[in-house]
Amino acid sequence: MARLVFLGCIVYLVTGFGQVVLGTVMEPMVHAYGVQYGDGGQLVMNQFLGGMVGIMCAPWLMARIGKKGIILSMLALIAVCEAVYLLQPPWLTMLLVSPLAGLGLGTVEALVGSFVIAAAAGNANKAMSRVEIFFGLGALLMPFVGSLLISLGIWKISFALVSILAAAAWLLWLLFWPSLLDNPVAHGEEERHEAASPMPKAARSRLVLSVCMLFFLVYVGLEMSFIHYLPSLMVQNNHLAESTASLSISLFWATMTIGRMAAGHAADRWGGAAYLVAMCSANAVLFALMVGLDGTTATFLLAAGSGLVMSGMFAIALVFANRTVTGLTERTTSLLIASGGVGGALFPKLTGWCLDQFGAYGTRWLFAILAVVLLSVLVWALLAAKPRRSPVLLVTEGTHG
Repeated sequence: MARLVFLGCIVYLVTGFGQVVLGTVMEPMVHAYGVQYGDGGQLVMNQFLGGMVGIMCAPWLMARIGKKGIILSMLALIAVCEAVYLLQPPWLTMLLVSPLAGLGLGTVEALVGSFVIAAAAGNANKAMSRVEIFFGLGALLMPFVGSLLISLGIWKISFALVSILAAAAWLLWLLFWPSLLDNPVAHGEEERHEAASPMPKAARSRLVLSVCMLFFLVYVGLEMSFIHYLPSLMVQNNHLAESTASLSISLFWATMTIGRMAAGHAADRWGGAAYLVAMCSANAVLFALMVGLDGTTATFLLAAGSGLVMSGMFAIALVFANRTVTGLTERTTSLLIASGGVGGALFPKLTGWCLDQFGAYGTRWLFAILAVVLLSVLVWALLAAKPRRSPVLLVTEGTHG
């Protein structure tokens, strides 16, 4: 199990770098190609769409070429695509390659997450939180590394870094493949948990899954909107330089990474449902405070706090959903991550429109409303997941850690 978690951390580090590298080098890239920012946005969208296909097709692909085959082939695809980016081919080639890069990134993220959850069983909260730390590290470090490379005039090396990391991950998975993934008994502990409790009705499972998909849509949408537009809010509202305002995002990712170190332990101690309620409630309070406390220091502190409380939501909610909708780990994980991807694509567009129409103050209100909606959807999910025979709100998944 330790080997699987280690290899999962490496893959999530690759996906963290790979998901943000285009945005990191967007400025010099569009100037080098002589294209518009909208064209750069199309490149990012193409990679996103490829990722969506990968997430949705991951279980189907795994059923046809096996776990080892799909992981190794997708890591190789990432390495090759990033190497093509490095060569600075014609723009049309970049647009054609980006969906393939997204396909690889989305597939490995969904499958490795499902492998870890299924194999870790009662320790899934800790295992997934540990893996998620490395996604955060990648997303945190890439802008710093990219900024250095841009200042040196070698921004294309950012793609080489991701390609090398993907190739290293491919080699590690090839040499140290976790044998437990080849053993169908690896899911035995999860099956024993299922056998110990009544099998949820199909209708209830569908409802819980649907509400959890809505939760992921709102959560990722809020997170992506916040990190994309917080610097703009601080430039408009606090008259900061762009370079200074961008530090708020680094602070957000730093506290999120720190929070993930403790999220799994906290969820096991409190119970996954209680953890999510506490963090979503604190998140709603923090975003509500941002509406009234819009000073520079207050905004930096509240951004740091939001990163801390949001740090474990994704991983713990993923575990909660898989323990509630049992026996369908790969499909459930893919659907939830895909739902988050949809939110990450749609909500930033809504936020940009809100910023244009209503300014910084209106956008802060939008964030606060989304945070309250997120809490409301969570409560709905917990009520839907509650066994009808039990009046207790907290699900039993919190007692297995």
